[in-house]
Amino acid sequence: MRVLVLGGTGFIGSRVVARLVGAGHEVAVFSRGQTRAEIPREIRRLIGDQTELDRHIPAFRDFAPDVVVGMHLMSEREARAFTGILAGLTGRTLAISSMDVYRAYNRLRRVEPGLPDRTPLTEDSPVREKLYPYRDFVLESWAQEYDKLLVERAVMDAPGLPGTILRLPFVYGPGDGLHRLAEYLKPMDEGQPTIVMDESRAGWRAARGYVDNVAEAIALAATDSRAAGRVYNVSDAKAFTEREWAVNIGRAAGWTGEVVTKPREQLPTDLVRDYDFGQHLFADTQRIRTELGYREPVALEESLRSTVEWERRPSL
Repeated sequence: MRVLVLGGTGFIGSRVVARLVGAGHEVAVFSRGQTRAEIPREIRRLIGDQTELDRHIPAFRDFAPDVVVGMHLMSEREARAFTGILAGLTGRTLAISSMDVYRAYNRLRRVEPGLPDRTPLTEDSPVREKLYPYRDFVLESWAQEYDKLLVERAVMDAPGLPGTILRLPFVYGPGDGLHRLAEYLKPMDEGQPTIVMDESRAGWRAARGYVDNVAEAIALAATDSRAAGRVYNVSDAKAFTEREWAVNIGRAAGWTGEVVTKPREQLPTDLVRDYDFGQHLFADTQRIRTELGYREPVALEESLRSTVEWERRPSL
């Protein structure tokens, strides 16, 4: 297949591209050319800004993609421009979304009232009623328009252009700019004998995914026509509790300390988060496994070991 990837040089996108090429697909990458990701010689490189896609229609038409993957569609405006420009130029689109579309995410953050939603979350679980989830507390300009729920609706409602949605978990691995293991790995590497954790958070379960496993799911859905018109949750098969997750990191790091839990009122303020940890945020991923045959290519032990090794490398 011919696959055009918009944003194929970042943390996740570069792995998606590598897996597509490895499977024998013809790939073109559209990006601003500002990252240091190594692009294999056989990949067609298209340089441009996602806000000016219309300027690149001739190049897209020349490549004639069977499917176009949008890695970084952040707003309804971007998604509508994406689908509007690609109508007639490709047979299908795939957009990367997030589990923050679920109502459970806002109930975790205490911004939508009600009892915790049932977990694991399925693709049919209730979605947020309150839009723009980061507008109220993130100052950066992107947060004013960001909403993956609106992205999903724009992609799936595009007339004559079948879409696919992948809802991603917290993604970790080498290259993770958010350093999702650092909260626990840093004190472990500093020699702290204990990690103290809010006991309510200790039992909380969240969806996580290793970057290469997530990339495998994206590449699979991009190249399987059965994914047209479908929405898929993606995450590792097992959702660990927060305490189990910290213990797993410690094992990968060779840490011999102990994770200790305490009631919230006994913790210093810097260890308290104003979340309702009675609302879990983990997902049922049987749909993508059953329909598309998805399996994680990298086991947990290897994924954590490689991430710990990367986190320990000196910054350049």
